[in-house]
Amino acid sequence: MNKQSGIHYLREHRDAGDKFALPAEIVRIRDTVSAGLGDLLQGAFDAVDDSLFELANNARSNNEQNRYFEAMREIRIKRKGIEKHFQSAIAQLFNHPPRSNSSQHPDQEGQQPTADSLALVQHDELEEQVALNAMVSKSRAHFQGPLIQLQTRFSAVYPGASEDDPVNPLAPEHLCTAFVEAAQALEIQIRERLIVLKQFDRYVVSNLGMLLDEANRILIQAGVIPNFRYHGKTSPQTGTDQPAPSAAPERSMSAEEREAVSQQDEALFEQIRQLLNQQRTSSGQPPRSTDPSLHVIGGNELAQMLSALPQSPQNFQYGDLSGGEPMVVDLRQVVESLLSQTTTADGKTPALNEMDEDLINLVSMLFEFILDDYNLSAPIQVLISRLQIPILKVVIKDKAFFSKAGHPARRLLNSLARAGIGWSKSDEKTRDKLYDQIHTIVARILEEFDGDIALFEQLGDEFEQFLARENRKASLVEQRTREAERGRIKSQKAQETVDTLLQKKLFKQNIPESIRDILLNGWSRVMFLAYLRNDVENRWNNSVRVVDDLLWCLHPHLDDTERDQWVRVVPGLLKSLRAGLEEVSYNSSRLDEMMAELKHELTEAFRAHALAEAQEPLDREPEPEPEEEDLPQHPSAIEKQQKLEDAAVAEYVAQIDAIDIGTWVEFGLVNGASFRCKLTAIIDEADCFVFVNRMGLKVVEKTRTELAHEMRRGRLTVLEQGALIDRAMDAVVGTLRGKTG
Repeated sequence: MNKQSGIHYLREHRDAGDKFALPAEIVRIRDTVSAGLGDLLQGAFDAVDDSLFELANNARSNNEQNRYFEAMREIRIKRKGIEKHFQSAIAQLFNHPPRSNSSQHPDQEGQQPTADSLALVQHDELEEQVALNAMVSKSRAHFQGPLIQLQTRFSAVYPGASEDDPVNPLAPEHLCTAFVEAAQALEIQIRERLIVLKQFDRYVVSNLGMLLDEANRILIQAGVIPNFRYHGKTSPQTGTDQPAPSAAPERSMSAEEREAVSQQDEALFEQIRQLLNQQRTSSGQPPRSTDPSLHVIGGNELAQMLSALPQSPQNFQYGDLSGGEPMVVDLRQVVESLLSQTTTADGKTPALNEMDEDLINLVSMLFEFILDDYNLSAPIQVLISRLQIPILKVVIKDKAFFSKAGHPARRLLNSLARAGIGWSKSDEKTRDKLYDQIHTIVARILEEFDGDIALFEQLGDEFEQFLARENRKASLVEQRTREAERGRIKSQKAQETVDTLLQKKLFKQNIPESIRDILLNGWSRVMFLAYLRNDVENRWNNSVRVVDDLLWCLHPHLDDTERDQWVRVVPGLLKSLRAGLEEVSYNSSRLDEMMAELKHELTEAFRAHALAEAQEPLDREPEPEPEEEDLPQHPSAIEKQQKLEDAAVAEYVAQIDAIDIGTWVEFGLVNGASFRCKLTAIIDEADCFVFVNRMGLKVVEKTRTELAHEMRRGRLTVLEQGALIDRAMDAVVGTLRGKTG
């Protein structure tokens, strides 16, 4: 890692500035986060070990196998030291949180990476830096809302911090940089190092959401900005505040955060260009500007040439945007066709400059990713595919599309993809407001776009307002669904628990039928309510104790100590029984008569000492009868198959546990159809996962084991919800790295 990382800067300056005692809530967050990250990091290292072992098993030569085994040995030896280093860095982040402008060394502030500067970076370091930037960009996009709230609350707690100079110890760039620095102790090659970073991303970075939510919850409980509202900066045009809607906090980024994200995007874009340049260099292509026979076209000249290009091929009409399969356009061929029809004033052969050629290649790779992206529902994929030529015109006219996360066209594409992730093939297009809205947006771009990018900004704002209205409705329905399901499942669990416990306690018990009726039909209601209301008063335990005491009192007792205890227990027992039955209004018209019968039965049991020796004590566990279980058995074929199934599904249970609330998944049906839904609640009491559709209505409910079986059979797919363009650029980097490696 380079010396300019935020962690190096922290270490060199940790004694600078004011020393202060951390507030109690910050200490609590630090301890919680440190423990949580430690657990996640252990899972990441375990996954690294498994990955390297699998690679070693599949190695094509002894040298390659030894390389992986050596990497495994190196990581196992230094793993504890890396974990300790990482934990220490996390504590340091909380003790001396870096300012928003200190992620780089002060001497380097304001310097943007360029192709020339990146050319000086070693290839391995470049790959590692690309992986780091991809992790940070993806996590910032995925956890944007919680990060904004957390930064605002941290800035209100830490002395010296403010809205203009915010702090956030849990910013993804700080956490990722801390790990990368800790992992520098590993003496392994770049491929193995990238495996380590990949598993860190998968097990740690992707699960930051729960830690961020917990940190926000702790600060809210402490009274730190409990009702978060973002107020926009003053508009230079109007001089008025522009508040962002609270229903869409992911768009409410501070100026500093927008600048940080833009810097990361610019760096990633420059790295992609560097990889493309390496491809050209390795193929021996000379710079076109040095060829006297070529007239290099670029910039405004190319934009004007593309303006005459139709927005889409002529093989479909605007009114039939959703028909057929996703449309594939060979953008390079389209541009070359235009060039072949262009005549230049100097008579030279027209050719693209390298920069514009890179942009065209990037747009092509971007839409290749979109058309192959399983996370996009097929109908939305078809619509977005129609925008290839308009996006090409945008990119040529405004090259900031790839380097600015807030570019209007890029933001609109991300919004369309994010909103459409829950759209299923089974949804009825003609009656769906969301699909109709996306269809309208695509049609308007194809019909109205004339080179003015303001159209994308206008459509993006209109779409966000539409989504805010729809999301408010869906959120209310989803909340009611979640609460109803929690109540229903908890009630079901309570009833099952009560029935099972009473059946077990009354099994083979010789008690009067009237008392059995009181327990099964009356006291069971008391136990049911006690289970639901169980709190510090231990109502459930008390209700169970009443059953145990009643059964004990119904047994004959000869020992004087036991008989004395019986005399002490019965009055309180009768009082508890009456109070509980009155609370649930059980047979109120006959309650006095029933209690009298119960008292009579208890008295008769107390007097029955003469028969006690002749009877088998009821409180003694009946001798177990010889059953088939006592004999040695050989497992049946079905039992063997079940054991194999359980062993095979165990590895998928961990993947199910990694699914966060709010994650979209796709279920495949036996008939080949599929539907998409979102995880809205995990009810631990019943080991139950509840999923809802886009409208917030429940569509499926399954246990953890059932979901693991579905995943094993390939009928459950977890959908990735990061920003579309960010994921596409990550994929482009991976593709280019493979070609240049």
